[in-house]
Amino acid sequence: MPDEDWRDTLADAGELTPQVVTAILDAHGDRGSRAIEAVSEGRVKEYRDFTVVVGHEDEYVVEDGSCTCADSAYNLDREAGERCWHALAVDIARRVGAVDHHDMWYSEVREFI
Repeated sequence: MPDEDWRDTLADAGELTPQVVTAILDAHGDRGSRAIEAVSEGRVKEYRDFTVVVGHEDEYVVEDGSCTCADSAYNLDREAGERCWHALAVDIARRVGAVDHHDMWYSEVREFI
């Protein structure tokens, strides 16, 4: 199952089946594993202005497949289709209905953090 196919298969299934999990891990390794973990722990949050993934040390804004994390800025080969685990978590959470929605602006919430 090529990288893009897992997204289609996941959207069709609406859940993380063993086949999809294997495809994500094959395509993305540790980043895929961390993304699945974040989704299962409910750490993908949608606000009025941004989607945010709660990491172990900070929160990262994911918008249009781009992320504010250092991994995304410095380590990824975008031409090879690499994505940080935060962006992968958003992809997964949206397809399985596991996004935690908040009817507020993240910019306002961030002031309290």
